[in-house]
Amino acid sequence: MKNNGFLECEKEYVYLILIFVAGFFGAYTYVLKGGVFCNAQTGNLVYMAISIGKGDFIKTLYYFLPFLSYLFGTIISEILPGVTKRTFSLRWDSILVLIEILAALIVGFLPDNVPVQLSQIIIAFVCSMQYNTFRQSEGIPMATTFCTNHVRQFGIYIAKSIKHKEKSDYLKRVLKHLKMLTAFVLGGSISTLTGSIFRDRTILFAILPLGFLFGRLLYADLVSEKNILERKPSGH
Repeated sequence: MKNNGFLECEKEYVYLILIFVAGFFGAYTYVLKGGVFCNAQTGNLVYMAISIGKGDFIKTLYYFLPFLSYLFGTIISEILPGVTKRTFSLRWDSILVLIEILAALIVGFLPDNVPVQLSQIIIAFVCSMQYNTFRQSEGIPMATTFCTNHVRQFGIYIAKSIKHKEKSDYLKRVLKHLKMLTAFVLGGSISTLTGSIFRDRTILFAILPLGFLFGRLLYADLVSEKNILERKPSGH
């Protein structure tokens, strides 16, 4: 293995692709699927709290459903990794990317008369599993579905690079978090742009980066990292 012994699923490009897709999904569900953030749940919980305060319990349920799906995805992603490795001789990380591809296909080809809640539930479910599965990129804790922590870390390491004479390590961290933030914004921007043209089918474009990523991870599982399949990614 290269990159100081890190697994393929821990490498920086993997996380950049994943957060790009998360930004793509987030903009897609907000703009085209009912104004709900499915890549993370803070915004939905704020909307849910507002609905409770207004006594609008139908709207409360509307925002509660993707939250519940997100919660369920976290539970499933804690249970399945060991099962899938024993059954398929593949890392859960690889199988999850395939699941995301299938989810994008399903949502992309849902009939127009299907309630938007179904798309919200599907995307929230896979985003939750992604967030809980991919935890560290080359030894650095990373979130792949939202940006709050990246903003925080970006600021922290700018401050540390100012305070300390030896800046190289801090500046590397600054650059890593800046890349993640940029990839997220880029994903959301492209999703919004293509959504104005292709409408509900625009989610199918997410299959391109996910397909590339699945191919790389599958090769690692079956060839380059076949002998170390039992090794857990950092953070697990």
